Amino acid sequence: MPFDFVLPDLGEGITEGEIRKWLVKEGEAVDEHQTILEVETDKAIVEVPSPRKGRVLKINKDIGDVAKVGELLMIIAESGEAVEERPKSVSVVGVLPEEEDEILATPAVRSLAKELGIKLDVVKGSGPGGSITKDDVIEASEKAKKAEDVYGVIEKIPLRGLRRTIAKNLIQSQKITAFVTGMDEADITDLWTLREREKKSLQQKGIHLTFFPFFIKAVQHALAEHPLLNASVDEEKEEIITKRYYNMGIAVDTPDGLMVPVIKAVDKKTILELAKEIQELSVKARERKIKLEEMKGSTFTITNYGHFGGAFATPIINYPDVAILGTGKISEKPWVKDGQIVIRKILPLSLTFDHRVTDGVDSALFLSKVIQYLEDPALLFIESA
Repeated sequence: MPFDFVLPDLGEGITEGEIRKWLVKEGEAVDEHQTILEVETDKAIVEVPSPRKGRVLKINKDIGDVAKVGELLMIIAESGEAVEERPKSVSVVGVLPEEEDEILATPAVRSLAKELGIKLDVVKGSGPGGSITKDDVIEASEKAKKAEDVYGVIEKIPLRGLRRTIAKNLIQSQKITAFVTGMDEADITDLWTLREREKKSLQQKGIHLTFFPFFIKAVQHALAEHPLLNASVDEEKEEIITKRYYNMGIAVDTPDGLMVPVIKAVDKKTILELAKEIQELSVKARERKIKLEEMKGSTFTITNYGHFGGAFATPIINYPDVAILGTGKISEKPWVKDGQIVIRKILPLSLTFDHRVTDGVDSALFLSKVIQYLEDPALLFIESA
């Protein structure tokens, strides 16, 4: 009999995903373990394989639809089997009612409408028998974007995909954590000189040396002395869980929004190894080829918004981490050194932490320790016991 393929448990507490792309069509044959669709979760884009060999009888979700774990995605059958009549959408919570008036539109037109955020029941069809064409959807989208309010022209942008995920995660973080941000500055002139001296020779080896690996190492050393910032909270058991490993989330700007790949075991990696991994993960993130496991397991996060300008900020914690460090734009400033006013390279730092887990004293001492490592980069190569 036909097999109901539901959205499987994707792990990591993921409860739903947005249908990003179907790789098969109704009527096509599929092999067991063949990738049949891409689902965008709050972590990454996940490729979902077919659980069995057969033929696609019915696809139950359109591109842009959000499916919950356990909800029907498609029906697969052996050759010769036919799909039986059933409600349009069956989920773990019940049956969703079908639309009273059938809308004449092909699957491709429906997918385009979902992508553009257009409801087909308000589109007037110009095709045969009043069917809706792609041109009808595009025209409706253009009219919607050029809508007006009482003050003038406005543009409506559907909250979809990664941007929708980012919005949900940020709201969750601010609802759960008691966030506080502290700020300070570091004189990284010596670190600047070190990087300038080494980056050209490393470029010849294909390694792009940024300041990020040094930031990661400085944070890792400081976390060893301030473990409450390398932790998470078990809300149900009311326990603080400190981590004795160091997995660093690195915020990466992509055309679709901010993503946070995770570099594992940074205490076991050199500056150059970190530089190579940052480079590789950043490319994967921007090309949306990063794997789910490469987005999991962070214990602390660093965001380098200074690359795009700006000094201080109040970065939002990457939940379930309990702290995040923001690094601002490096600039030349007059600085007092050994009693003299000199021009130095200054790095603004912003640390947001969860006040439920630790307090201002511990976070200030942590930030001071990070600054110590950045101001004397030789210390970064002396592993702490």
